[in-house]
Amino acid sequence: MRAWIRRFLKPEALTGYALISPALFLMLVLLAYPFCLAVAISLSDRVLGEPGRFIGIWNFIGLLQDPYFRQTVQNSFIYTTSTVSLKLLLGLALGVLLNQEFRGRHVVRGLILLPWIVPTSLSVLTWLWMFDSLFSVFNYLLLGMGVISKKIPWLGDPFWAMVSVIIVNTWRGLPFFAVSILAGLMTIPRELYEAAEIDGAWALPKFWHVSLPLLQPIIAVVVLFSTIWTFADFQIVYILTHGGPINATQIFSTMAYDVALVAGRIGEGAAISLFLFPILLVVIILLLGYLRRE
Repeated sequence: MRAWIRRFLKPEALTGYALISPALFLMLVLLAYPFCLAVAISLSDRVLGEPGRFIGIWNFIGLLQDPYFRQTVQNSFIYTTSTVSLKLLLGLALGVLLNQEFRGRHVVRGLILLPWIVPTSLSVLTWLWMFDSLFSVFNYLLLGMGVISKKIPWLGDPFWAMVSVIIVNTWRGLPFFAVSILAGLMTIPRELYEAAEIDGAWALPKFWHVSLPLLQPIIAVVVLFSTIWTFADFQIVYILTHGGPINATQIFSTMAYDVALVAGRIGEGAAISLFLFPILLVVIILLLGYLRRE
């Protein structure tokens, strides 16, 4: 114990603690305290205007028995799985294209960030206009090209509403994947590609056997971040569909908003927000272990 105290009181150690203390304070105030408070609220029957009482995990048990919540879970997984998969596939393709030599590539690399830079609410309102049942730009173009014979109810049909929010989320998150993968590709030594060319490999085998294995840590990180952000997404779905029609696009964040702030059942709303936390925590731990081995 004394040896540990002496190590703790070393000048180098004290300097290190002093340097990390501001960041640690911010993490405790902005992350740890709100999270612990949300956990405490989720274990109570608190409603708007009343403190509530401790009820344990009954909020979570009640959610599992609610068919409306089970549909929300299904919608959330469909939404997240589809968007992350599309962003990964398109991000890989776009990252490879941006890594090629062509005139004006620096300008294109800058422009590709626009969907990520523009405020979400502003860009989604533009998409809302393009999906509008009366003035849909997509319907106008598809009808003009003869692809469809009648207007598609983008936000009025359960299937097309889910397709619409998936399209917008993919468009919004694609730059993050593309730029991250581009950064990874730029760090791969050119000698590895030259060795593959000497062995007779062409473009696809070079990507499959050289680029992709070396990109795995980067892909794992961006997929993890995108999965967490997509499960927690709110603005895109709420602005476009408000979780409708007939709850076809209701996801965790929009349901938590409706239950906690609209209906006033704050304890149940907090339980909805934290429902996936144990699963995501296990995924994060496994991924960090994989990255550490790499």
